[in-house]
This record gives sequence, C-alpha cells and structure tokens, in this order.
Amino acid sequence: MDIQTLEQAGAVLNGHFQLSSGRHSALYFEKFRLLERPALLTPLVQAMVAPWREKGIEVVVGPTIGGLLVAYEAARQLNLWAGYAEREGEQRVFRRGLRFEPNMRALVVDDVLTTGLSVHEMIGASQSAGLKVAGVAVLIDRSETPPDFGCDFTAALRLEGKTYAPDACPLCQQGIPLTKRGSRGI
Repeated sequence: MDIQTLEQAGAVLNGHFQLSSGRHSALYFEKFRLLERPALLTPLVQAMVAPWREKGIEVVVGPTIGGLLVAYEAARQLNLWAGYAEREGEQRVFRRGLRFEPNMRALVVDDVLTTGLSVHEMIGASQSAGLKVAGVAVLIDRSETPPDFGCDFTAALRLEGKTYAPDACPLCQQGIPLTKRGSRGI
C-alpha cells in the first residue's frame, strides 16, 4: 500500500497538527480511516504479521481503542487469540478477568507509532500479566528514530512524519493554524 492510497482514504492528512504526544507535525495519520475499512486494514495487517508467522507467537495484544482492532485482525490472521489492555490512570492493564498462561510469547501490536509511548505501556502491561514479549509490530511507523523496545520490531509501512516541539515548530512560526487531533489527553 502506498501513501496515495492512504491519502485518498483520508488516512493521511497534511496541515499543522498537534499530536497526542503534544508534538506538532505537518503530517497526521487518521487511523480510524483505516480501521473502519477492512479492505484497507486487512492487507496492512497481513504485511505487519508476515514476519511473525513462524516465530512461535502464542497471543497478540494491543491497546484500546485502535490497537484493539489491529490486535483482533492480527490474531485472526495468525489463528491465535487476542488480548486488550485498557487505560487505567497513567498505565495500561488487562481487565475484565483476562488471564494468560505464564510466559506466553506475545506479539504487542499498535496502529501508529510516533514516540512509542503506547507500545512501552503495552510492554509493561504484558510483562505485569506474566507474558514474554517476543516482539512489537505496528501498522505505520512514523517515528523519526524507532525506539528500542528490547525485542524485534516490524512495521507494515514506514512513513516519515517529522515532529517538532511546540516551541520550535516552523509551522507555528509561519502562522499556520494548529489542529488538535489524537485520543490521548493533551
């Protein structure tokens, strides 16, 4: 899948955006335009999980909200089961009575990687739940430098999306109006 397909679907927006991390960018990935269209999501997840098919993964885990759909589709394609971690204060936890066998090999998945905060939260939740994190996979890696998660990392798409601290943002300096997007409290 290429960026033009994502732009046509409304999944890639150009402008001046405040991301959930608080950083600014000229490029925004509207993940819900992918998540609402199985015809787009299915092949992206297929590319995302391809490297993991023969790696002994036993469960796929992802964060609510967008990561829940990605985890479900990844688990479906790998013929595994999925677990979802919900936000509880500043961390993520597996709730609703979900229990894992000790040391199950988990693939942590998410939709869009910018800073890696959600993935780090998922790794912490997974380890607290007794899982062994075998790897991390995301649909879109927009990070400037992919974070070190302490395990193998793959992405279906790598699309550079430069971000700026608000006080050093050239888009702000040009007077381009700022649009706030994202689901994390800013």
